[in-house]
Amino acid sequence: MTTSVVVTGLGVVAPNGLGVREYWSAIRGGRSGIGRVTRFDPSQYPSRLAGEVPGFTAKDHLPSRLLSQTDRMTRLALVATDWALADAGVKPEDLPEFDMGVITASSSGGFEFGQNELQKLWSKGSQHVSAYQSFAWFYAVNSGQISIRNGMKGPSGVVVSDQAGGLDAMAQARRQIRKGTRLVVSGAVDASICPWGWVAQIAGGRLSTSDEPARAYVPFDADARGHVPGEGGAILILEDAVAARGRGAKIYGEISGYGATIDPRPGSDREPGQRKAIEIALADAGVEPGDVDVVFADAAAVPELDRTEAEAITAVFGPRGVPVTAPKTMTGRLYSGAAPLDVAAALLAIEEGLIPPTVNVEPAPEHGLDLVTSQPRTAEVRTALVLARGQGGFNSAMVVRAVD
Repeated sequence: MTTSVVVTGLGVVAPNGLGVREYWSAIRGGRSGIGRVTRFDPSQYPSRLAGEVPGFTAKDHLPSRLLSQTDRMTRLALVATDWALADAGVKPEDLPEFDMGVITASSSGGFEFGQNELQKLWSKGSQHVSAYQSFAWFYAVNSGQISIRNGMKGPSGVVVSDQAGGLDAMAQARRQIRKGTRLVVSGAVDASICPWGWVAQIAGGRLSTSDEPARAYVPFDADARGHVPGEGGAILILEDAVAARGRGAKIYGEISGYGATIDPRPGSDREPGQRKAIEIALADAGVEPGDVDVVFADAAAVPELDRTEAEAITAVFGPRGVPVTAPKTMTGRLYSGAAPLDVAAALLAIEEGLIPPTVNVEPAPEHGLDLVTSQPRTAEVRTALVLARGQGGFNSAMVVRAVD
């Protein structure tokens, strides 16, 4: 019998809300966290908007010894983990240390920490560079710091596949639990809003250059012009369902299906791989397209990518065959943190029976999507599909379901 893997805790750090309830209140009410960059002066750059996590003061949540050795993304991830564990009712010290693992995703690592230390190297010399530079920039640092802080010595690691990475990490966590690990901390938090990170993102060629927060990031819209980047994400506690029920845990839902593909070589005649990823995830979950109540779209806001995603969704579900939403229009694309945040939103949608909206978007009719816009939609949500694509051709899809 296949082990059922469930989510028992959520920790959210988002541009429009710190904590699960604040974030859910924001997206169900259509409140955006996108605005002009404040972490540095963006005036000299072609893109000047971002989704920044507001009101986060690391020293209010973490011991001072951690502040000198961590990047902003790691501080956010550590606090999100604390909140997720508390939400799950888990005290790590009460569990065997080798029964707990940490598998997260990262798109860029600790860019801001790396930039600061390189500035010291160039301006002051190597003796002024922090020894913590050796790991604070690294993709796996969030997994490492979370595991050290909580004494978790079970299977751990990091997945790097850009925006698709958050789902890939959660799928790897599910595999480890099915192999016998009791609990895995998973999900992702990214944060690269600093000049070095900004230049790297602009070089990707997909950032919006609009200065209008309400119209800069409009996927599936005739005026789609690229995305607005953001920082933050979600950390989730994944557990074996039997063990979770045995301790009386609240269960948000089950991770019931997952699929991943790679797009073919550009210029080939083969179709993109997102449709296949959806079909694999549905088959893994044992559900039919008609069983899916909502799709959380990747929503690249690049015209060609919007077209191919709409084609993948309509090929599986039919034209306007399923409600589609992209609450990331209120946060910006959070890279590896985006899909775990969508999974959290999907689980909250299941809990409340409410599909959050895709704000500020006027759907282009040629896409054939039933896009939930402007206002949340009341609906019985039992099964949700979350989609994510990473630059380089990564496609991931995950099915989450209500648990009776």
